[in-house]
Amino acid sequence: MSYQKPRILLNYKDLFLSLIPLVLIVVVFAGVASQCSFAAKGPTQGQIPHFDVKTALTADAKTLPFPIRNPAVPADWTPNSGSRADITGAGGGAASTVGYITHQGTYMQLTQTAATEEALARFVLGSRYASGTQQLGNQRWTVYAEPTEETAWIADLGTSRVLIKGAGNEGAFKTLAQAIGTAQPLTR
Repeated sequence: MSYQKPRILLNYKDLFLSLIPLVLIVVVFAGVASQCSFAAKGPTQGQIPHFDVKTALTADAKTLPFPIRNPAVPADWTPNSGSRADITGAGGGAASTVGYITHQGTYMQLTQTAATEEALARFVLGSRYASGTQQLGNQRWTVYAEPTEETAWIADLGTSRVLIKGAGNEGAFKTLAQAIGTAQPLTR
């Protein structure tokens, strides 16, 4: 006589009991590999990666064919990322991007390029279109804002275009835009 139940008599309780050992094995492997943790009070802010924005933008200024600016952002903003990209298509060109975490914990991105405003907008924002303008001092910024997307501002600085984008509030955009407006191009 077989000691197992016939298959027709198996139910969800049997399925659940057979999954318990598998779940325990997965938890043990994840714990050993240090790929999970438990926080009773919920998620906590992780450490912001260090990025040397001054060195990165200085190197970009020496190698890219357009003026690069290093804006003087507030001391409580933390630079955390940077990259270079090529904007393809008509009006494209090289682009330099750096990112900051504001004192409120939101991310703000700064992209500088010699590409046209349209090429830059299509590269970073996809199919979004301008929804207005913002005047700060003597600099006009074209605003790209949609309810479900991050806002972006683009300014034409003559020989280069600048895009700022992020999850920050209007104050963060104005702070970064004013810092760009007062920053002088870095020496080549």
